[in-house]
Amino acid sequence: MADINSLEELGAAVGAAAEAGDAVVAAADVNPENAAPVYEQKIDAQGRAYATGKRKDAIARVWIKPGTGKIIVNKKTRDEYFARPVLQMVIDQPIIAAAREDQYDVVATVAGGGLSGQAGALRHGISKALTYYEPELRAVLKKGGFLTRDSRVVERKKYGRKKARKSFQFSKR
Repeated sequence: MADINSLEELGAAVGAAAEAGDAVVAAADVNPENAAPVYEQKIDAQGRAYATGKRKDAIARVWIKPGTGKIIVNKKTRDEYFARPVLQMVIDQPIIAAAREDQYDVVATVAGGGLSGQAGALRHGISKALTYYEPELRAVLKKGGFLTRDSRVVERKKYGRKKARKSFQFSKR
């Protein structure tokens, strides 16, 4: 690259680059660093997409395959395992956002945390598995915030305190 020491030299260099603009555009198309990432379908031998979802201390292992819309969690139906309607709604969010109701069967195992954390982990896992099965759904799920792992976890207990922030009762005398 030539040394540019003045504005006139810079203007001449920009003009020369503009004349050779077609070559620059063609080089940008070929250059893999500038190209948008292309996501490929990730399916196992049984025709399923696998993903892991996490939330708080809960971890969900999720398998998705074409089917009738059944969701099985730890060998129970979704309604049996997550009795609260709010948790059922949380689990259904990525499927509804992707407009794929009654098209995929979901089999999941969840462990750790409480029911709310497990529902969040399952939502995260379903979202990731959907993007592995249908990469074109990534934009819709990313826009809805379903692919981002919620990093909030419980703050640890500190020494000299009852809990993370709660202190012992202060006594003046």
